[in-house]
Amino acid sequence: MTAGVRRLDHVAVAVRDAEAALALYAGVLGGRFVLGGDNDETGNRIIHLRLGGFKIELMQPLRDDSLLARTIDRRGEGFHHVTFVVGDVTRTVDVVEAAGFETVGTDLGDPTWRETFLRPRQTGGLVQLVDTDRDWSGPVDGITLDDVLAGRAGFDGAWPCWKGTR
Repeated sequence: MTAGVRRLDHVAVAVRDAEAALALYAGVLGGRFVLGGDNDETGNRIIHLRLGGFKIELMQPLRDDSLLARTIDRRGEGFHHVTFVVGDVTRTVDVVEAAGFETVGTDLGDPTWRETFLRPRQTGGLVQLVDTDRDWSGPVDGITLDDVLAGRAGFDGAWPCWKGTR
C-alpha cells in the first residue's frame, strides 16, 4: 500500500530576508506570487511563488525566538521541507507508520490544511504530507506580494486573510 501522493505542492526554503530572496526566485527564476502572509503563532512570514509546475515557499522568521530563526541560526538558510498533497492524511499516517517511518507534528484539526511530517533523520530531509479542502493555486482575497511584504496579510488557521479580519 502506498501513501497516495497526488502531487508535489511546494518546496520550502528558509531565508532571513524574503524580500532579498525574491530577487532570485521571482526576479531571475520568474516565480509568480500566489499567496502569503504572516503567521503570528509561529512567528514566520510565508510567501508562495508559482514556479514551473509547483510552488516555492519562502519562509522568513519574524521573531528571533521562532523555531525557524533558531533553525536558520543552526543550519543556515536553504532547504526547509518538501510538501506533498495526499488524498487522506489520516490514512497516509497509517501507511507510512506501518512502513516504519515516524510521523511528528500531526495536526488534523483544520480541514483547510491537515498535516503530518516525517522525521528528517529517516528521510534525508523534512517531508510534509497534507490533505486540504481548498484550492491553493491562486491569490486569495486580492492579497498581493506588496501586502505580504508590508505585513498586512496573515492567516486564519492555514488560509491567508487580511490582518484584523480573523
